[in-house]
Amino acid sequence: MEFDKRGLADNELINIYTELLRPRMIEEKMLILLRQGKISKWFSGIGQEAISIGATLALDADEYIMPMHRNLGVFTARKMPFDKLFMQWQGAKDGFSKARERSFHFGANEYHICGMISHLGPQLAIADGIALAHKLKKENKVSLAFSGDGATSEGDFHEALNVAAVWGLPVIFIVENNGYGLSTPSDEQFLCKQIADKAPGFGMKGITIDGNNILEVYSQMKAAREYCITEQKPILVECMTFRMRGHEEASGVKYVPKELFEEWGKKDPVANYEAFLIAQGVLDPAKIEAIRETIQKEIEHGIAVGFAAPAVVADTAEEVADVYAPVTHAPIPGPTTAGTEKKFIQAISEGLRQSMEQLPNLVLMGQDIAEYGGAFKVTEGFVEKFGKERVRNTPLCESAIVGSALGLSIKKYKAMMEMQFADFVTVGFNQIINNLAKIHYRWGQNADVVIRMPTGAGVGAGPFHSQSNEAWFTHTPGLKVVYPSTPADAKGLLIAALADPNPVMFFEHKALYRSVSGLVPDEYYAIEIGKARVARTGTDLSIITYGMGVHWAEAYADKHPELSIDILDLRTLLPLDYTAIKEAVERTGKVLILHEDTLTGGLGGELAAWIGEHCFESLDAPIVRCASLDTPVPFSVILEQNFLASSRLDEAVKKLMNY
Repeated sequence: MEFDKRGLADNELINIYTELLRPRMIEEKMLILLRQGKISKWFSGIGQEAISIGATLALDADEYIMPMHRNLGVFTARKMPFDKLFMQWQGAKDGFSKARERSFHFGANEYHICGMISHLGPQLAIADGIALAHKLKKENKVSLAFSGDGATSEGDFHEALNVAAVWGLPVIFIVENNGYGLSTPSDEQFLCKQIADKAPGFGMKGITIDGNNILEVYSQMKAAREYCITEQKPILVECMTFRMRGHEEASGVKYVPKELFEEWGKKDPVANYEAFLIAQGVLDPAKIEAIRETIQKEIEHGIAVGFAAPAVVADTAEEVADVYAPVTHAPIPGPTTAGTEKKFIQAISEGLRQSMEQLPNLVLMGQDIAEYGGAFKVTEGFVEKFGKERVRNTPLCESAIVGSALGLSIKKYKAMMEMQFADFVTVGFNQIINNLAKIHYRWGQNADVVIRMPTGAGVGAGPFHSQSNEAWFTHTPGLKVVYPSTPADAKGLLIAALADPNPVMFFEHKALYRSVSGLVPDEYYAIEIGKARVARTGTDLSIITYGMGVHWAEAYADKHPELSIDILDLRTLLPLDYTAIKEAVERTGKVLILHEDTLTGGLGGELAAWIGEHCFESLDAPIVRCASLDTPVPFSVILEQNFLASSRLDEAVKKLMNY
């Protein structure tokens, strides 16, 4: 292995050695503790340390890194206290995630590290968002995301690289090519000669380097950083290396040919660099021993503190409170005037425009939302008013754009993403469920993201443009789910959602866009998320509903004046307004739950269960649910009308009133 000092002074070379040695010594100690049964699991990066250390030292301390579970060197080189790291690995309350995460599934903003999730690929898009923030602020900074060779097969890898290339983002994508994705060799993962060969396909630069040569990694990463800043482009850096342990210790290495261990053992990054420094007269055995003693003391102290940490005591109130980031901004006033007549879609557009004016850190992203104005023209004229930096057309990369929105949030921006149709959210599902929703609970980072979801049937659009999928997200703690039914509520709730520091899924029924009008206050106002609206009071039965269901219920009540129908518009589906639900039950004693979503697994089941458990004494009849058929949404208008819950509303009301 050839080393080139490239003008580095002796003290710099020694510092690199110390940083390289630290994770190796920590891992050696962890393996001993693992064999002793004192820790439960370990993902080893032995043999790959040069990549983490070289990359981290090449960046500024305030540049974000998205590491993986074999990048201990990122955490140690960023000077994270070892005692707190050890408590993190042991699941102690005083670790970095309050005992809610294990190993390296955490982040810490003070160290500019964003922790991974087990799905591997989504981290790359977060780097896109952080780099976009640098670009918007005109900062000469980069972001850096790690990936393994196996994760390059995931769609998130390709989406993130494509977005970074198209948008000209200063991102360094590092692939640690150690030859295996767990036990699957690289030749069963991809057929190109090198992973870096994929880069030109995205229109970006790619290089392959020796990932075991610490000085080569360091110098190449410094050059890569300069390239990204100067050219305002991303780069793919493939680091050739080898994993000397199993995927994790329990998996073993029986699937790896023995000769590979012999070959790569000779390329050990620590031993080779140490020998080089000794040969150069930079280090001698005494200096090496002194460095080792210092690190060893740090390790032993950290382990002692970690093992002495008190046992975790569950605090239910704290656990629930940490699911959402607190709303700290000054309250936005509610409406003060009746306003003017506006269509539903005009109210949404106005709320979005006024939020752009009030929130200069708000960025809009979505397919065709710039010059074209979006599929439904909600953002028509926005690019002329706010510019293409803040109103951004996106590639068809839903997952990468959701991840980019999270990256923007980490850098204190707000992001709105428009799913062109709510149905398309499936290809961004992982980012929403496992990144946006969980990140505040995991390590205190909020996701300041609103995803607008044009939803619903009734327009003859068939099974891929008509689904009601709001119930998917009401099951996910950490998200807020909003579903307005009137123009005034649509504007006020959207303004509230964009001001909220938490991820909000904002559902907009497509059939309401231009068919429903109402008085909408002209000013910038908010309607509180989590509060239902009594649309109509009555004494005979209560219809609890939302979205299009409100209009079905009101039309039915108008046609049946002989019935005194109470209508509760939930408006927010997560969190639910249980007080309003209870009051609606008490007003009539008979409850019909109506929604456009299919019956099985719909929100109605949860509502019925809660009412049965908490309001049983107030009920005079069984709870009745009225929902759409348990089929996909058909294209034929006749079949679609038969599918929709509205076709069975009269039957459901009669069933309830017979009690």
